[in-house]
Amino acid sequence: MKADNRPWYWIPVLNFASGFPYVIIISVSVLMYKNLGISNEDIGLYTSLLYLPWVIKPLWSPFIDLYGTKRNWFLTMQFLISIAFIIVGFIIPTSHFFVLSLAVFWVAAFASASNDVASDGFYMLALRKEQQSFFLGIRSTFYRASMLTGNGLIILLAGYLEHRFGNNQQAWSYTMIFVGLVMTILTVYNYFATPKAELPIAVGQEEEKNFSKVFISFFKKKQIVLILAFILLFRLGESQLLKMLTPFLVDPINDGGMGLQTEDVGIIYGTFGLIALTIGGILGGIVISKDGLGKWMLPMILAMHLPIIGFVLLSHFHPSSVIYIYLTVIAEQFGYGFGFAAFMMYLIYVADGESKTSHYSIATGFMALGMMLPGMVSGYIQDYLGYGNFFIWVFIATIPGLILSRFLIFPKNFGKKTT
Repeated sequence: MKADNRPWYWIPVLNFASGFPYVIIISVSVLMYKNLGISNEDIGLYTSLLYLPWVIKPLWSPFIDLYGTKRNWFLTMQFLISIAFIIVGFIIPTSHFFVLSLAVFWVAAFASASNDVASDGFYMLALRKEQQSFFLGIRSTFYRASMLTGNGLIILLAGYLEHRFGNNQQAWSYTMIFVGLVMTILTVYNYFATPKAELPIAVGQEEEKNFSKVFISFFKKKQIVLILAFILLFRLGESQLLKMLTPFLVDPINDGGMGLQTEDVGIIYGTFGLIALTIGGILGGIVISKDGLGKWMLPMILAMHLPIIGFVLLSHFHPSSVIYIYLTVIAEQFGYGFGFAAFMMYLIYVADGESKTSHYSIATGFMALGMMLPGMVSGYIQDYLGYGNFFIWVFIATIPGLILSRFLIFPKNFGKKTT
């Protein structure tokens, strides 16, 4: 890769283009199906199954290393995602929209997972290790900003169209077509902005050509059992929170929800939530590059999980003022932006060494599995416990990952910028 590849020009948008389809498929679809009359149980189960491509992406990630360039892979996948979203838009007004849209979302999910593999590999090849730690916060911020764009601006658009047309199917149809057009614009930008040359095969890169050796070598890492347990359990609470948070905000107060309108959710996440996330993500990358991962691991994990207490309070007291919802979302988004940088930096450490592209893909595959399985049953747990007790359970579910993090062994200065 050329030394002067102007990373500030392509890293933000490339990572935005990784997160944007993910949030549409995994998160925005939750509210879309909710407003189209699908039950919480079916939403939790079937939208969680859409995580599967991210779970099994290590099985085909070596092919991305072997055939073509990573740049060609992510550009092709982004274009395919664009077409898929437009197709979903035309499917929604049909009578069998649920099954058909899920099928197309599956295609988009596989393309999105492949896009992530290629983008992650491109990032690790393009930047030196000290640059990776510095830009980690930027990557995390723009990836998460794409999620807030989906959960904020896209949902705000859908809410506006719901009121304008008085027809939820028509509103979400136009919204998904718009999403496809946005994804097309991102693809075109990345075509012109990303560097067009990749590094030659490095020493040890031949190991990438033997998939069995690559896969087995990952499971020979020190502390691998503890590492996998941590990756799987770290997001145990968050995986359930993300699936049921939007239904909680829009369900009527009589049903235990907060009674918000669709556009209210978009405004909350698309304004103050976005600002809080951006500040938290940038700050997370800065402190790791300044002091190393060891000093900040525990504080960042706590910052990520403690804001769940705010949703416990909301679900029990149902304050009439929307300011309390704003404050809770601000705290949650700042904590997520700040804390998730530590988790992603640890995954980079786990993948470090030969075959790091494939090893990073395997690590993130287990991370997706840790999101998929709890998310599948989240609707049933919420229905059984009610929102108030559900959020208490979600907070308790963060404890195992916190405990496991204290036993992880890694260089305390990992990620620290060297002068």
